[in-house]
Parts: sequence; structure tokens; C-alpha cells
Amino acid sequence: MDRLVNTVRPYAWGSTTAIPELLGVAPSGTPQAEMWMGAHPGAPSRTGRGPLDELVAEDPVSELGRATVARFGPRLPFLFKVLAAGAPLSLQVHPDLDQARAGYAAEEAAGIPFDDPRRNYKDPHHKPELICALTPFHGLCGFRDPAEAADTMAALDVDSLKPYVDLLRAHPEEAALREVLTAILTADHAELAHTVTEAAHAAARLGGAHTAYARIAHHFPTDPGVLAAMLLNPVTLQPGEALYLGAGVPHAYIDGLGVEIMANSDNVLRCGLTPKHVDVPELLRVVRFEPGEPGILRPEASASGEEVYDTPIDEFRLSRYVRAADAAPTDLTAPTPQILLAVDGALRLRGAGTDDGLSLDQGESVFVPAGEKTELSGRGTVFRATVAA
Repeated sequence: MDRLVNTVRPYAWGSTTAIPELLGVAPSGTPQAEMWMGAHPGAPSRTGRGPLDELVAEDPVSELGRATVARFGPRLPFLFKVLAAGAPLSLQVHPDLDQARAGYAAEEAAGIPFDDPRRNYKDPHHKPELICALTPFHGLCGFRDPAEAADTMAALDVDSLKPYVDLLRAHPEEAALREVLTAILTADHAELAHTVTEAAHAAARLGGAHTAYARIAHHFPTDPGVLAAMLLNPVTLQPGEALYLGAGVPHAYIDGLGVEIMANSDNVLRCGLTPKHVDVPELLRVVRFEPGEPGILRPEASASGEEVYDTPIDEFRLSRYVRAADAAPTDLTAPTPQILLAVDGALRLRGAGTDDGLSLDQGESVFVPAGEKTELSGRGTVFRATVAA
């Protein structure tokens, strides 16, 4: 097993304190948004044997296991992160596998460079993801009932929002959501800015159910994404609760600390709350206009003490162990690669070549190659990221 040294990404929306507190280091004063654990070429974890992406490339079967390579190719199929949002992330969706393959092939054929802001598809993979809260975590997930969205907008008492309110109340659900989102994203931004500003002031004044939208508008005071956000369900996760985000589901994280696991892809289509490129026609092709309540996941405990977050995806599997000091050691040996992250306590790992054990304290992580003997002991909470069997 390999102790990981991970890159922390300083995106502007990151918290200045949450990740340093987890790692037990002094804040730098700059945003610390995401700590990446894995073999993504953009920021591979480092080990005593070298960068993890190079280790996988040199001997994928030894590192990933024969079954994982047969299913997903010679690449670690997931990326594991600690995510610390101090401000809202962009409102976005991810394509399904067929859409990603087709979009990537089309952009390759068109010769669009990877660093071109018009490029939507950086790879031919989908990007389902799971976020699990470590602190109270606020976000937006999926379309709400159009009638509820209409009521939210109507309560703001902004005259220029009334056409959207009427559309939401007059059409079938999916058609209503499509028509209003299209209208918001294709409107002249300069003309819409006054409406967004009025709506933001009203949301701040009303509070309550409008609080999430006022918080977003504080950071993006004239962005049309503020209005698009009102079509979505506000969600608050308590520590240990999670959200699974499949293809075509619009979402945004607002604030909080969590662990996130996703299929190893960079494919994102943005629809607001960002200065980056928004490809409206492609976005509308990918979005699934299906209203419904976001399903909050709670872990299901097994006899071994492993608490699993059940998701309908093969590229990743997330679970956790919450251990008491007197708990018997747990065998974590698996035929798939795994990354273990401690979020509190003082834990210990034993395995091949580590007779004295390897400490795993808060904020520390390790990579365990497929099939390597691994035993967990000690007190604390550890998250386990691996591939679905």
C-alpha cells in the first residue's frame, strides 16, 4: 500500500479553512477547493514509488486487478476528492456514456483544441458522481415541480418574472421546464441583469425558502443562473448523508465540506453561475427535464461494519467504517484497487510489506493495489473508495 501525497486545487469558490482544518495545517489565506486522490493526469496523487498515474500505466493489472482492466481499460476508473465549497460552484450537468462518446468524437473530428473554451467533451467517458457531507452541506439538485418553481418566482413580486411564472403554470411539466430554462439562457444577458438584481434583493428580503437563491445571488448578482437555480430543488445534507448525481441532472454545490467520488472524466456542460463558456444548444440536448425530489442517500450497514452508499454505477463504490477503539480489526483485502481516507481518529493499516503497520490519521490517505492484503484497526472514521464488484 502507498501513502498518498495529494494536490489541493485552489479554485476561487473554495473555502479558505475547511481543507486545512481536515489536514491539520495552517490556512494559506487562499481558497482550497478540492483535494484530488487518484490517478487523474491533471493532478495525480504521488507515492513513494512515483506518481500514481505512472504506476498504473506501467503495470495496470498489478495495480488495478485483471477484472478492473478488462471492464474499464488500463486506467483507474474513479477520482476521489475532498471538496470544500466556500461559494457556489457552477450550475452544471454531465452527459451519459453515449452522449460523451458521440460528443468527444464530433469535437475530435472538428479539430477543436482541448484548451478551446468551446470544447465541451474532454474525453469519451460519462461523469456520474456522489457527494457525501462531512459538515452540513448545501446545494441544488434536480428540477423541482414546476408549480413550486412558479410559486417561488411569484413570491418575489418582480414584474419581469411573470412570463416565466405563467409558462411554468400553463404547460405540461417537462415542456414547462424546458421552455423556461431555454428562455432564461437565451435571453439577452444585459437586459436580464436588472431582473436578476431585483429577484436577488427580493429573495434576500423574504429569506426562508428563498435563502439559497439569495446566497447564490450574493456571489453572482447579475448571472441568469440565479433564475435557473430557482427551477431546482434546494438540498441540505447532514454529515453522513449523500447525493448521487446521474447523467442529465442539473446541480450546483453552494457551501460545505464533503467527500466526492466520480467516474474519472472531465465532461461538464455549464448552464450558469460561471464566467466560462455555456453551450446552450448542447446543454439543452443533455439535460433531462424530469422533476422530482432529490433522493438523499444514507449508508446501509453490513455485518462487517462497512456502511455502503448504494449507487447504480460500476466505475466507483463509496463506503465508510466508523470504528470504536475496541473494535476487532477489519479485513479490507479486495480484488479491486482502493483508496482509503481517514476523516477523524487514529487508525492503522497492516498488510504485505508493512509488518509494523501504517498509521492513518485525520486527513491522510493511502492507495491499496488490487488483491493486496489489508487490515484496518484503531478508532476513527475512514472512507473507502473502490470499484463496484
